Amino acid sequence: MQDAFYMKQALELAWKGIGFVNPNPMVGAVIVKNGRVIGRGWHEYYGGPHAEINAIKDAKGNTENATIYVNLEPCSHYGKTPPCSLEIIRNKFSRVVIGCMDPNPLVAGQGIELIRNAGIEVESGIMEKEVKELNEVFFKFISTRMPFVVMKTAMSLDGKIATRTGDSKWISGEKSRKRVHELRNQYSGIMLGINTVIKDDPLLNIRTINGNTKNPIRIVVDSKARISLKAKIINSPEIAQTIIAVTAKAPDEKISQLREKGIRVIVCPEQNIRVNLRFLMQKLAKQNIDSILLEGGGTLNFEAMHQGIVDKVIVFIAPKIIGGAEAITPVEGMGISRLGNAIELENLKTIQSGQDIMVEGYLKKK
Repeated sequence: MQDAFYMKQALELAWKGIGFVNPNPMVGAVIVKNGRVIGRGWHEYYGGPHAEINAIKDAKGNTENATIYVNLEPCSHYGKTPPCSLEIIRNKFSRVVIGCMDPNPLVAGQGIELIRNAGIEVESGIMEKEVKELNEVFFKFISTRMPFVVMKTAMSLDGKIATRTGDSKWISGEKSRKRVHELRNQYSGIMLGINTVIKDDPLLNIRTINGNTKNPIRIVVDSKARISLKAKIINSPEIAQTIIAVTAKAPDEKISQLREKGIRVIVCPEQNIRVNLRFLMQKLAKQNIDSILLEGGGTLNFEAMHQGIVDKVIVFIAPKIIGGAEAITPVEGMGISRLGNAIELENLKTIQSGQDIMVEGYLKKK
């Protein structure tokens, strides 16, 4: 019970690094000595000191015979920072309590082995389920080298994302819209289709969060490079980098014009006459984009699920009825021909979001 109490504190600290440590995991550390917390720390930004180092610094060197609680196995390799496991040994801790083993092949039990071989007691697997949920992005990215993709949409109670005339502002309430901006801060990239860019000309930045934020990289799926050179996301490099994914159907001249404006253009093979999204994900992963918030329209949403790149779905359901056979729905495209082949979700959570209901779920693996 005591271990879980302090591990929960470590998890709360880890959360403070959200949006700033990608593609590294969120890690928090708590140091306890004689029943009292003497040090706290978390991984604050990518390339910065790890949680254990910050907690040791906070403890002001008073760590001999203390216990350190950390939600992820201390690293054992030299990366941007020295190994945390060696620092734990050097600071003469008597006990280390770990949430779960690091899936990174460069660590994967080696940190635990180093610490145990130094004669320090190690306890692992404390609140492991919660630890893995916190770092679901890292666990997917480090093991598959593919980004964790979250499809987000807002719809009316009867499943519409706009009226038959295309009016869509605002379906969800203010609290839900604020939550969307929190999600944008959480993930490395934000992706949408060209039709949404043409219709709304969005900036895709973060606007409704107080404190430090980091705008996500903007990714537009635009097979024929139809985007206007006057579009806001083309002409706002100070906000975030923009990537345009095209196919061989895109005119060479337009690709050159986009690149001259500092836009990164990725030419992808086709899949179902559209951009091959799995190929695109592989290219984005090589740029250390570990997670993507998909805010696409109905066609892109279907293709993303059909091509198997979506991991999680977040839907805001507003207490409104829109109706209309021609009104747009969240997932369109070709659709599923047989109900038995429908895309299913599991591990569902429902949360009240103002007057809306937020539903979270993970795509069921078949």
